[in-house]
Amino acid sequence: MLARCLPLVCFCLGLAPGLWACGETKAKATSAPPTVLVTPVFRRDVPVFLETVGSVDGYLDAEIRARVRGFLEAQKYKDGGKVTEGQLLFKIEATEYEAAVASAKAALARAQAAQEHNAAQLQRRKALIPSGVVSQQELDDASASALDANGQVESARAQLRQALLNLSYTDIRSPISGVAGLALVRVGNLVGQSEPTLLTTVSQIDPMRVNFPISEIDYVKAPDRLKHLDGRDLAWARGHFDKLDHGETADGDPGLDLVLSDGSTYAHKGLVVAANRQIDPTTGTIQLQALFPNPDGLLRPGQYGRVRMRRADVGTDSVVVPEKALLQVQGTYSVAVVGADDHVQLRHIEVGPTSGSLRVVTSGVNVGERVVVEGLQRANDGALVTPLPAPEPSAGTAPSSSSAAAKP
Repeated sequence: MLARCLPLVCFCLGLAPGLWACGETKAKATSAPPTVLVTPVFRRDVPVFLETVGSVDGYLDAEIRARVRGFLEAQKYKDGGKVTEGQLLFKIEATEYEAAVASAKAALARAQAAQEHNAAQLQRRKALIPSGVVSQQELDDASASALDANGQVESARAQLRQALLNLSYTDIRSPISGVAGLALVRVGNLVGQSEPTLLTTVSQIDPMRVNFPISEIDYVKAPDRLKHLDGRDLAWARGHFDKLDHGETADGDPGLDLVLSDGSTYAHKGLVVAANRQIDPTTGTIQLQALFPNPDGLLRPGQYGRVRMRRADVGTDSVVVPEKALLQVQGTYSVAVVGADDHVQLRHIEVGPTSGSLRVVTSGVNVGERVVVEGLQRANDGALVTPLPAPEPSAGTAPSSSSAAAKP
């Protein structure tokens, strides 16, 4: 029995040192500091943008309405096509109004004949007054009749003008050049029965108006950019559009960017030309209006886009960290700072606006300090880490839609 147990004991004793060696190796492996990627806090001029939602509208929008009652006889333009000022768009059946013009002309002729007759009667009675054949009463009656005839002529002329005006309304023309919308009423329908019927809308689409709100604080921070709006009209804007596409205006205005619904940036920059007279007390915002060139007709009334306006009050010589280095908890921000001894310190910071993949930091870290950008889940406060340099981030030309809403 003892002889059979000795090999087992020897076998166990022979393996024991090896097992202890494996345990020690595993312990050493698990105690190695975790690896994290770090980048230094640096100072840079970064572009910071104010981003807000804007609505696109035509520079001029003219509603085309039927101003007289009648059956729509013809549509003289192509739905959605380009039209010129004065072009015939619709025609209303004019027979009734032609008859009214003829009747008004006949009434004017009768009034003019009566006017001539009463004028002649008045002259004859005036000539007979010295002889006593005509009494003063008869002369007064003739004078009143002549005056009444004059009034009847003026009334008939006014009725003729109204009849001619109504007849002209049967030819509905475009008051501006632009793009006409789809017809809302088709040929054969009765229009103008109880009120002027909307037939279509014509919009001048080059340039386009873009209306967008900014906060009262942002408005106050941009006095130099918004204090010379009185001289900014269509002619001024057209004179600066080409300059914007190659940089900025002569007075240093970098213009506005418009991000379309598919996320692409519109090819042409715009300019602020007007501000509303008041701050909206319910939202704390003021409405601004900008003009954007639209030579290719890509922009259409009713579109929405994100307007980006460069902020001049921040971004110059700013302390920045990568956006992905931030730890956000209940509206407060922290970063994991790796010290010279490779130990982590979680530090609270105050942040400013975003610029691309970077965030401006107003306090809490110093230039040159290393912050963790990858491996934050392993960077516990006081932990020892193995820091490796991360690829240097770059400042974007504009913030993303999500970062624009994140403000300190």
